[in-house]
Formats: sequence, structure tokens, C-alpha cells
Amino acid sequence: MMVSNGYKVDGNTKIYVAGHKGLIGSAFIRRLESDGYKNIITAAREELELTDSECVNDFFSNHKPEVVVLTAGKVGGIINNRDYPADFIQENLSIQLNVFSAAQKYEVKKLIFFGSSCMYPQETTQPMKENQLCTGHPEPTSVAYATAKYAGVQMCQAINRQNGRVSFIPVIPNSAYGPNDNFDLNSSHVLSALIKRFHEAKQDNMPSVTLWGTGKPRREFVYSDDIVDACLLLLNSDLSNDDLPINIGTGYDISIKELAGKIKNIIGYTGEIDWDRSKPDGTYEKLLDNSRMKKIGWNAKVSFPLGLELVYNWYLKYGNKR
Repeated sequence: MMVSNGYKVDGNTKIYVAGHKGLIGSAFIRRLESDGYKNIITAAREELELTDSECVNDFFSNHKPEVVVLTAGKVGGIINNRDYPADFIQENLSIQLNVFSAAQKYEVKKLIFFGSSCMYPQETTQPMKENQLCTGHPEPTSVAYATAKYAGVQMCQAINRQNGRVSFIPVIPNSAYGPNDNFDLNSSHVLSALIKRFHEAKQDNMPSVTLWGTGKPRREFVYSDDIVDACLLLLNSDLSNDDLPINIGTGYDISIKELAGKIKNIIGYTGEIDWDRSKPDGTYEKLLDNSRMKKIGWNAKVSFPLGLELVYNWYLKYGNKR
């Protein structure tokens, strides 16, 4: 039987955010700094290589974080996942094993681990409940990444069972977006890629933009600041009676075709959209059941139209690098 960890996070807690320059990691930093947290620990990749176990152990020995938020990992879009599956599974497994081992050794009180909605079966009922994990095969192009992430979820569960308390908290956010998103067309996800494609098409007066697939698949997007809100709530919640992992989703999804239309309108691009149906669509639908997170007391605050506006404004200021 699990018991509550009992540890509460406050402004004096030593919190290590791994991957602080990325989309979700930077959202954590913004929130923690704005809330007056005094002991935020970060390290750039040049300072700390998370795939190196000796470096990770030395870092934890020196800094002794009380809470770890593991947002670091190798991520990418459908093409990168398809073409570099060995890199995705090896790097993510290595990071997870090293950080989890050091967190145990140096008695970290709580840890947040980010799984992925791509862990769910490609064909399953919608919206997806946590107990549907491992009931079918993930989408083929992302199976290596999904396997690494699912291994991380299982590691969290195993550590909790062995210690008899809930300290390692695996969560499954759906597609995150927000400031500091990745806009590299070779490795970005669909929302940020569409922003870049339409923005550049407008700049270059292109008569049309060709997008992959049919536009029919549906996706759910969660603003990064809302994900942070959910995680901070979970860090101070009694999860002893909750099965983990836990979904973080808005309950709202949209087709890629609709998404492209919304982004096109926000940017003011007036050309045509062509669909290359010879290219893959990926999983048709990935809507998460968010009922358990809502029961704990969380609801997404940033509406999708507002979120798109915020991300495009950030892109215009900071992300528009060609």
C-alpha cells in the first residue's frame, strides 16, 4: 500500500529544472521566478551532459536538489522520429536512468517526469484514459520514443512501489505549445512548424503552402504555462490513492486542417493550402481524458485562440530566425 510522501514544495525548496531552456522547462522557470522561488537550480548542456552518469552524479552530489522536474530529453517531429529511432530511444533512456538513479541516491523528495501521449495505442477509444496504456501498439514512426517514455513511467512506478510512497510523479501532457517552442522545420512539432511555414510564405509572397497528409487527423494542444500549473498542483497533492501516470489535457482537439486555417488567419497569409496526400498523417486522434486531473482541481486557463496569439507574438519577437 502506498502512503503520501507528505513533502510540500514552497518558495525555499531547492528545485532542479532539467531542460530549462526548452518549451516546458522555460515555462517552469518563468513561473517559479514570478512566484518568488529562491532556490532554482539549472545547468546548460555545456555544463551538464545528462547522458553521462558520472556528470549527473557529481551534479546531484554538489547541488542536492529536493525536487527535480525532468523536462530534458530528445524530442522531434514525425520525420526525426522516423529517421533516427535509435537516437531517440537511446538518449531518452540514458537521461532517464541517470537522473532517476541520482535522484534516488541523493534522496530527492519529489520528481516530475514527462511521458508522452504517443505512448497510447495508435488505435484506441477516445478520449484516452490512463488505463489504456499498453493495450495496443503505438504509431509506428514514434514507437522508439514512446518506448523510452513508457519505460520512464514504469521506472517511476517501480521506485514508488519499492519505497512504499509516491515521490516520483509521471505525467502525460498532450502536445505542448508556448514561448520557447522549437520552430526548426526539421525537428519541430506541427503547431510551431505551421507558424513558421505560413509566416515565411507571407514574407516571400508565396502563392501556396503544401502541407503533409490529408489534414484530417486531430490533435489536442496544451499551453505550457497550464502544464506548469498542473505539475505544481500535483507536487503538493496527496497522490497515495491515485494510479499514475496522470493525463494533462484540455479536453479540446482540432483537426490539422482547422489548425492550419486558424494559424493562416492569425498570420494574415492569403495564399492557398495544398495537401500532399502521399505523406503520412500519423495517428488519427490523440485526445486525452483529463477527468482525473480536473478532479484534483486543475483546469486549463489559456484558451486555444489566445494561446495561438501569444505564441505567434513570441515568434515575431524572438523565434523568427531564418
